[in-house]
Amino acid sequence: MEATKVGPYLYEIPVGWVDGMRVPGRIFASEQILEKATADNALQQVANVATMPGIVGWALAMPDIHWGYGFPIGGVAATDVDAGGAISPGGVGFDIGCGVRLIRSDLTWDNDVKPHIRQLVRDLGNRVPRGVGGSGRMKLRGNEVDEVLRDGVKFPLSRGIGWEEDAENVEDFGTLSGADPTKISERAKERGGPQLGSLGAGNHFLEVQVVEEIRHHAAADAMELFEGQVVVMIHSGSRGMGHQACQDYVKRIDRLMPELGIEVPDRQLASAPLDHDAAQDYLGAMSAAGNYARANRHLLTDGCREAFMKTFGRPARDMGMRVVYDISHNLAKVEEYEIDGKTRRLCVHRKGATRAFGPGHPELPDRYKSVGQPVIVPGSMGTASYMLVGTNESAKLSFSSTCHGAGRAMSRTAAKKQMSGQDLKRELEERGIILAASQPKLLSEEAPYAYKDVSEVVETCEGAGISKVVARLRPVGVVKG
Repeated sequence: MEATKVGPYLYEIPVGWVDGMRVPGRIFASEQILEKATADNALQQVANVATMPGIVGWALAMPDIHWGYGFPIGGVAATDVDAGGAISPGGVGFDIGCGVRLIRSDLTWDNDVKPHIRQLVRDLGNRVPRGVGGSGRMKLRGNEVDEVLRDGVKFPLSRGIGWEEDAENVEDFGTLSGADPTKISERAKERGGPQLGSLGAGNHFLEVQVVEEIRHHAAADAMELFEGQVVVMIHSGSRGMGHQACQDYVKRIDRLMPELGIEVPDRQLASAPLDHDAAQDYLGAMSAAGNYARANRHLLTDGCREAFMKTFGRPARDMGMRVVYDISHNLAKVEEYEIDGKTRRLCVHRKGATRAFGPGHPELPDRYKSVGQPVIVPGSMGTASYMLVGTNESAKLSFSSTCHGAGRAMSRTAAKKQMSGQDLKRELEERGIILAASQPKLLSEEAPYAYKDVSEVVETCEGAGISKVVARLRPVGVVKG
């Protein structure tokens, strides 16, 4: 069987691709992206997801699709909450709540930042803890871990860290409802407790970027973006907290599968009905880990502002360092959509996919209601990143979802063989991209050639109608995890 083109940048996998499919699979892709996804065997995972109990519509994949745990990265699936729908921890992933935050400034590249970029990157590197394991900017004591898990961004704000208005421009205003710290294991709390306010490793980063091009002026105005402006992008998640929570519930739900009578073609898709205690416990734990991820990026924002103040000798407020938006791309959420003419409550899994509500959605901050939800799409190190906005069409096409990044095209092992970290750093600096001190071995794993072309990914999403490009951002300084 082959995927069939059914719309602009949209291909469909028919029921029957694998046994037990309840709905077709759909992939938003160009011809080139589809070829890569087929070679990666990620289409098989899309078909596997289509066997989930209670799934409606389609099993979906965004154009940054690549092989993942159970679900492909870039996978989206919606299950009916009130009609036997299930939830799968593999459909959220190990880095629960991982996402991206953009901070704008009044500074311009040519006049303000360019002469000081090396010092700025050095100061950022000194204030942003990073790497495998390690400790973060904020030490938690006693029940403070539970407070972070329950309150998200509200916790550091209550300690005088950050600006009150920061929370207004975070998805869910900084706090996921339904978070239950008691559903997070003590081992997860032990792992995450020391790490709050740290970048982590892998593809996580903090980048100084320049707004290179504006394509959607009304949305750019709402985001306070202009050409030549300097912004900062932060990509991080829930660290050891989220990883352990996912691990715990994958094991628990996998053990339950025989007695639940659920059969899936891949054990990594282990699922439990949403009305089962295990599913409800997972939702409480997932929301708690998601709150940790938001608080984590909030602490990193504080470190970023400190670095700018040291480099430029001015208060962060005077430099206009406001949060544009903060959005997660590894979560499952209960949302309402019209299916077969009826409004139904669906549990929308997004794994390496970003929610993309269109203009007028009630959950958007007032400043974005006229243009749609901001979507932050990081590129690979050394390539452009993008700001997008959601569309109303995405509700019908993709359960209000779009891409989350470039998507890997090469394994970390293969990337390391292609170029050493030192050579990569030298090449990037020759292109005018300054890197903070980093571990060379880890650096080469995240080389630009290891990823798809992010421009093709966002253009595919725009061509399919699920999001619109607002601005293109180019990197000038990088602090890698």
